[in-house]
Amino acid sequence: MSVARTELLPLPTHHATTREFAGVSTRSRALSFSMRRTVRPFIEAWSYAPTLPWPASAIDHLAFPLVPVPGTHRRRVDLPMCPAELLWAQGAAPPAAQVGMDGTAVGGGMDGTAVLYLHGGAFLCCGLTTHRHLVSRISATTGAAVLAVGYRMLPRHPIRRAVEDGLDGLRWLVAHGHPAERVVIAGDSAGGFLTFAVAHEAVRLGIGRPAGTVALSPLTDLDPRGKLDHPNSHRCAVFPRRAVAVLPTLVERAERLGGEGAEPVASPVDLDLSEMPPALIQTGSEEMTYVDAELMARRLQLAGVSAELQVWEKQVHAFQAAAGVVPESGRAIAEIGRFVRELR
Repeated sequence: MSVARTELLPLPTHHATTREFAGVSTRSRALSFSMRRTVRPFIEAWSYAPTLPWPASAIDHLAFPLVPVPGTHRRRVDLPMCPAELLWAQGAAPPAAQVGMDGTAVGGGMDGTAVLYLHGGAFLCCGLTTHRHLVSRISATTGAAVLAVGYRMLPRHPIRRAVEDGLDGLRWLVAHGHPAERVVIAGDSAGGFLTFAVAHEAVRLGIGRPAGTVALSPLTDLDPRGKLDHPNSHRCAVFPRRAVAVLPTLVERAERLGGEGAEPVASPVDLDLSEMPPALIQTGSEEMTYVDAELMARRLQLAGVSAELQVWEKQVHAFQAAAGVVPESGRAIAEIGRFVRELR
């Protein structure tokens, strides 16, 4: 599916802000306690033998209880190399258009705003099922349809393939009545990395500059040294230090074994960010990727791009996924809605 190159619109006035959200609820503390005693030990065990055939795909299959919010509409989308899922919550604008027999968008309505979502999971696990509830909440708060992409992952595929799949998702939205300039790209953790990578490639390839980016607890630097040197490497409730050091070796291995014809993907913090759209970045104050979130916000600011960094006191990695259970998670989702609505 080809998309004509588009002329970039002028960037908005540039600024960067940091907002701190204080307060830790009892439910938030319980979530942190639970993650520290369940997820963290599992990741620790994985880090000692990361090349074993761990059943990573089973995580998505076992996540079937994580249903969307009531009233959410959902349909499967087949992208060229991976599955995707289009969701729109009750009260959200339906997909803008359908595609006619000649392949062009017809019909539709609303303002054309949509969200492209790229799930987290260290490029290794999770998928459409694990993130279905979170995606439906993002649709509800933004009032927009969301296309979630089940991109190709490590260890069989290098990160470049995930970026390509994200671009295919963006092209699908464009072909279905959502101009790139009306699409917000969002993702959590490794999906935050892909959020910035896909937005950057969309501009570079002439697809268009997305309306904005939303990164939740994003990984933005594959170099682990900054994270390991920070006190949060001993505080994080989810990631042990050893796992952080292992991930880059898996990325390099995937590029070597399955990356024929694919250029390595640079860390978002190392890109030329001058043409990037406005960004909202959310992070917990004591999580491992706090360093990456802060560094990305700083790099965007230095590039002259509007960026809002939100630091949530002692919230766990990707805490937004607990919306409906943890009050801070619900407030963070509401902040995403505010950000997207202000872009319109």
